[in-house]
Amino acid sequence: MAVLKRPARRQRPPEQEEGPDGGWGWVLVGAMFVSISLVFGLLRSLGVFFVELVTHFDQSAQSISWITSTSLATQQFFSPLGAALCNAYDTRAVVMAGGFLAGLGFILASQATCLAHLYLTIGLITGFGWSLVFTPMIATIMANFTRRRSLALGLGFSSIGVSSFAFNPLFQLLLQEYAWRGALLVLGGLSLNIVPCGALIRPKRRSKALAKVESEAGPPRAPLLRRVAGYMELSLLRQRPYVTFVLGLALLNVGYFVPYFHLVAHGRRAGCSQLQAAFVMSAAGAADTLGRVASGWFSDLGVFRLLHIVTGWMVLVGVGMMLLPVSSLGGSYPALMAASVFYGFCAGALASVMLGLLPPLVGVERTMGALGLLQLIESITGLLGGPLSGFLKDVTGDYLASFLVSGGFMLLGALVMTTLPHFFSCTDPPPPQKCPGCHGDKERHLEMDQMNSSPEPNKAEC
Repeated sequence: MAVLKRPARRQRPPEQEEGPDGGWGWVLVGAMFVSISLVFGLLRSLGVFFVELVTHFDQSAQSISWITSTSLATQQFFSPLGAALCNAYDTRAVVMAGGFLAGLGFILASQATCLAHLYLTIGLITGFGWSLVFTPMIATIMANFTRRRSLALGLGFSSIGVSSFAFNPLFQLLLQEYAWRGALLVLGGLSLNIVPCGALIRPKRRSKALAKVESEAGPPRAPLLRRVAGYMELSLLRQRPYVTFVLGLALLNVGYFVPYFHLVAHGRRAGCSQLQAAFVMSAAGAADTLGRVASGWFSDLGVFRLLHIVTGWMVLVGVGMMLLPVSSLGGSYPALMAASVFYGFCAGALASVMLGLLPPLVGVERTMGALGLLQLIESITGLLGGPLSGFLKDVTGDYLASFLVSGGFMLLGALVMTTLPHFFSCTDPPPPQKCPGCHGDKERHLEMDQMNSSPEPNKAEC
């Protein structure tokens, strides 16, 4: 009797391998929770030092504000470099180095004798350290989760709201006990906790095909600039779906941070007391935390396509932005509170799922570079939102036009997202495949075919 052999299971290409959706991945979610809280949670709470620094250095409020603005811009601007270093070397080493630099910046800032020292230490050194932490940690979570990716990102990002509540009273206590120099020294010690979080990342396994190509493509065949462009995934800028996605988020980013700058001031102009105006922002932050977790859980149910969920949240965030000034026209504090809670929930819900579109859009292998390029472009549009809203307030005398225009940019970003390929389809398109070694570069792809002298052209998509 002939024995029927079971056919061998077909192996998935590396680009389509799914993450484990559990196990060590949840440990990495905990590491992301701590790391992100020590980046953006800490950045949001630096306003506690504002009055102390203005008094000590006898400088204008605008001059002091540039400390946090510089650190945020540095973090986003150098994110592509952090992604390239992770692609070229080891993600664990890059994140650990970023945590060390972030702590070093605060430690050196505690010895500052002039405002320029704070620009250099907190603005550049700490900001550069953050750029080596934020993008690699998010890409690591994306690579370790598939079915529960949105929930994992939502849990990791929820640390921003939680740490904002915890850090504000903690930093105020540190200022009272140790003054601003001692408080910054403690912040440096806290930031060094990113180093053990980075140590939890397991070294990535490089595919044999990629290793073979890199060994064959030495300096004569692959110039340094081409290799750097490959590690940074610059070829993604020639792909229409990715450019469309980046443009949509860039327009959204123009107005996304406006409430963090002007919501408290708008509440004061609407007749709220100082405590009431501060509580409006706190309520929005609490709703932000809840929205991140709830949206991540709902997205993983698979009821709707993730692209449709992201676009829907973008529309709701834009509407919520426009409701903020409209709700307070009659001086109603409950209406303003309800609008801020609605906006905070929608903004948090959007933040936890929008980056989850990158792996199915560009492939898991290219997520690191895609995140870095996205951060670079957002660093430009994000810096435009605050000055633009301030200019509109100076021209009109109130914040009505500022919030309406910001909401309009968000709705325009949602409209751009509808132009993505297969947007009106009920099913997701197949994930893109990447040719090992060519980094999506068509010229490099043809060069590899000629080098290998293969009788048939390489069928992998670039």
